[in-house]
Amino acid sequence: MKIVVCAKFVPDATADRRFRPEDNTVDRAGVDGLLSELDEYAVETALTVKEAGDAEVTILTVGPEQAADAVKKGLQMGADGGVHVLDDAIHGSDAVATSLVLSKALAKLEADLVVFGMSSTDGGMGVVPAMVSERLGLPAVTLGSEVTVDGTTVRIRRDGDTASDTVEGTLPLVLSVSDQANEPRYPSFKGIMAAKKKPVETWSLADLEITPDQVGSWTEVVEVTARPARTAGTIVTDEDGSGAGRLVEFLSTNKFL
Repeated sequence: MKIVVCAKFVPDATADRRFRPEDNTVDRAGVDGLLSELDEYAVETALTVKEAGDAEVTILTVGPEQAADAVKKGLQMGADGGVHVLDDAIHGSDAVATSLVLSKALAKLEADLVVFGMSSTDGGMGVVPAMVSERLGLPAVTLGSEVTVDGTTVRIRRDGDTASDTVEGTLPLVLSVSDQANEPRYPSFKGIMAAKKKPVETWSLADLEITPDQVGSWTEVVEVTARPARTAGTIVTDEDGSGAGRLVEFLSTNKFL
């Protein structure tokens, strides 16, 4: 079985994230980044399926040069190989364009099982798995909290607010898992060293027979304003018994009441 995990390189949430001044898009190359935390659950799911049977796991990512770190993390966890789609024309692409690039790469890889996380930690849209399944003409079982693979049958438990559903499909298919599906493993020292010898291919849009005009964005950020620095708060003292009234006045003036 060929399993491909679609993993995204995202800006570190604890880093100084910013936009590029020349086009108001997210600066992914000039800030610290890492494998999206929610995609680690997808990697763990793929590795669990691999360990239970005969399978090969490939990490697929789309992004700038630094996105190779997302592939590296997946290899360190135990994946067998990686593919990095790298092309300057992809910069600023939206979910529609990303789904096109991923679907072309997945078709080239001839994936039997495509695994996604529930969403990316930077965009939080969660729509790409469904878009990819539509482009590939494959069924999708999404937001699995528990995953079981039995031969060519993939069965998930999907937990809702008031009930849980059991959904299943037949390979090949697209699967997405939630952050309740498992506990992602930490790369071992052996895994880190082994990852250095695992094959990683770099593909361009031309390798996928995609032209630059196919990967634009349908939206544009017109203006970006930095969040203002935090200022000192207002201290209300109660030395003469009027503190309560002045507090109410402050809350009312600032429309907190």
